[in-house]
Amino acid sequence: MDKFKILVCDDDKAIVDAIEIYLKQENYEVIKAYTGTQALDVLSKEDIHLIILDIMMPEMDGLKATVKIREIQNIPIILLSAKSEDTDKIIGLNFGADDYVTKPFNPLELLARVKSQMRRYTTLGSIPVKNNVLATGGLVLDCETKEVSVDGEIIKLTATEYGIMKLLMENMGRVFSIDEIYEKVWNEPSFSVENTVAVHIRRIREKIEINPKEPKYLKVVWGIGYKIEKY
Repeated sequence: MDKFKILVCDDDKAIVDAIEIYLKQENYEVIKAYTGTQALDVLSKEDIHLIILDIMMPEMDGLKATVKIREIQNIPIILLSAKSEDTDKIIGLNFGADDYVTKPFNPLELLARVKSQMRRYTTLGSIPVKNNVLATGGLVLDCETKEVSVDGEIIKLTATEYGIMKLLMENMGRVFSIDEIYEKVWNEPSFSVENTVAVHIRRIREKIEINPKEPKYLKVVWGIGYKIEKY
């Protein structure tokens, strides 16, 4: 296929230009925007595969843009922000982002995050497929169409959420620790990732469970990790 297109959106043009240089060295095509509004306009016209999105921007900030993007697309979103507190990271993930990089950042670290997200987006997990369809109760994951449905209704998942679901559903009944989930789905070593994984788990529950507070499918085993219940 053609080059993967990455949308880089930051109101600091110098940062956008710098990121563009590194991405082009990896053979990505770069589309540039400087406000959340411009980013949405680009998405309406271009086939974008990943977005690098600054949080603090004029007209429309990155969080509001993320919410609007998630209404129409599930492509990976990496947020950029000068804020480093865990609460800000959690807010970004809750708004639908897949990853979070704090400014100032090492360009090589950002590239590694981009490659990790692109691998997950294009392959939706590198775990060997044991069956074309995985199912438990009314929860179904189709490995060919990359769709998850509950009681016949298709559920919109991001690539990261799908990766977690695929891992757990291919190993129904087995409990995975937070570190195991992160390392297998993100394809990188885990380090202080409890909040990141927990936020994704909560978002999945909100989509697949009738009552997320009393989940039928995605269960927590306190002090150990998470599993998909087998019915």
